[in-house]
Amino acid sequence: MPVHRILPREGLMEYTEIEYEVSDSILTITLNRPEKLNAYTLVMDTELKDALNRGDTDDDVRVVIVTGAGRAFCAGADLSRGDRTFDYRAWGLEDTPETPRDRGGLTTLRIYDMKKPLIAAINGPAVGFGITMTLPMDIRLASENARIGFVFTRRGIVPEACSSWFLPRIVGISKATELVLTGRVFDAHEALAHGLVSEVLAPEDLIPRAREIAAEIARNTSAISVALSRQLLWKMLGADHPIEAHRLESKCMYWTGRQADAAEGILSFLEKRPPRFTMRPSSDMPEFYPWWIDRPF
Repeated sequence: MPVHRILPREGLMEYTEIEYEVSDSILTITLNRPEKLNAYTLVMDTELKDALNRGDTDDDVRVVIVTGAGRAFCAGADLSRGDRTFDYRAWGLEDTPETPRDRGGLTTLRIYDMKKPLIAAINGPAVGFGITMTLPMDIRLASENARIGFVFTRRGIVPEACSSWFLPRIVGISKATELVLTGRVFDAHEALAHGLVSEVLAPEDLIPRAREIAAEIARNTSAISVALSRQLLWKMLGADHPIEAHRLESKCMYWTGRQADAAEGILSFLEKRPPRFTMRPSSDMPEFYPWWIDRPF
C-alpha cells in the first residue's frame, strides 16, 4: 500500500518524537520513542497537539489512526525527572492563583472537539496517559500484546486527561472505579470484555484492521456528515434530557438535507455507484458549528 511521509515544509513543525504519514486519506500518527516505550514527554505533547490540529484542518485527511512504534503503544509519562515527575514546579510552573492546566487534559479536549474520527491502534503496553489519551478516540483496537493500566493511584497521583469523565461513560462507573482504585494492569481480552476496546487482534493484523475501518469511512461517507455525527454523539453524552438531542439533530437534519452531499448520497444509492461527496469541513460546515462553548486549548 503506497504511503507518503509528510516532510516538513515552511511553516510546518518538524517532528522528532512522532511520525506523521498520510495515505489514501488516512493520517497515521505514530508515537515514536520506541527505545523508551514511547513514554510521553513535553516534546511529544507539543508535536501531538500540532499533528492533531494539522490533520483536523486538512481536507485530504478523512480519518486519523494513532499507534506506537516498536513494542509499546505508550508507557505513560516519561519518569526521567524521578520523584519530581509530577511536580509542576519542576516544569518551571510556579504556584499561581489559577491551577496550571493538565497537559494531557488539553490534548484529550482537543481530540474531543475534532471533526475527524480517530482510531486508536493499541499495539502494546498502554498505561497512564498511554491509555487515557485514547478514551476520547472513537474506536479502540488492541493487539493481543496490549497491556493496559490506569496506574495513577500506584504513583500517588489521580486520573488525568479528563479520564474521570470519559472512562465511566465507556465501561460504567463500577468497573471504572475498580480499574482506577486498584491501578492494576490487565490484558487486551479483559479490556474487550469491559468494552474498553472493540476488537483484539493478532499483532500483524492490528494496523491492517485499523486501516480497513478507516477506509470504510473515507470511501463511503460524507466528511461533513461524519464531523457533525461525531459531535452529536459525543456532546450529547452530557445532555440532561433527550429533547436536547432532538432539537440539535433537527437543526443538523434541516441543514444537511439542503446540502450537496445529501443529494449525492441519495443519487449514488439510487444509481448503485460509489458516492462522490464534495463538501469540505474546512469551508462548508454550518454556521452554527461548533455549537458548544469555545474552550481554550
